[in-house]
Amino acid sequence: MNRVGRVERTTKETSVLVEIDLDGTGQVDVSTGVGFYDHMLDQLGRHGLFDLTVKTDGDLHIDTHHTIEDTALALGAAFRQALGDKVGIYRFGNCTVPLDESLAQVTVDLSGRPYLVHTEPENMAPMIGTYDTTMTRHILESFVAQAQIALHVHVPYGRNAHHIVECQFKALARALRYASERDPRAAGILPSTKGAL
Repeated sequence: MNRVGRVERTTKETSVLVEIDLDGTGQVDVSTGVGFYDHMLDQLGRHGLFDLTVKTDGDLHIDTHHTIEDTALALGAAFRQALGDKVGIYRFGNCTVPLDESLAQVTVDLSGRPYLVHTEPENMAPMIGTYDTTMTRHILESFVAQAQIALHVHVPYGRNAHHIVECQFKALARALRYASERDPRAAGILPSTKGAL
């Protein structure tokens, strides 16, 4: 089965195209106009082994908020589309990733029920280039809402804002990869006692 999602989202504020192949090799082509965000989406594709294309044209003359948010919404919708009926997947995934002094722990359930728990160190530097560090939680909220997954992201410690955010994206990539991969022992089986995800 071809597990590819493609979403185009156009508003008065942004125009977004996202394509994702869950069974890719980590080939990434990303351009949002927000350098650090591009770097994080690159981490998501490469460490998740997802082939990922993201093209966003947003109202950056105002600020980066709409561009970042709308990209995350489209990415979540594309991910959900690519999952299809979820038959034969592992469903659950988790990963802990260190990045120098920072550590991120991510656990995901491709449950069909959107829920986010997110903690990270307080008093982080407010900006990384043109990226507002308060947007990390909002990215996750937007992605979770559209992907319809339960996601827990915990950064118990870290000092450098770049490291704190990057280790979250790397751990998220791996957790999503593990959860969405096909389980060879469960071919044709939906991983739910309810009969629906």
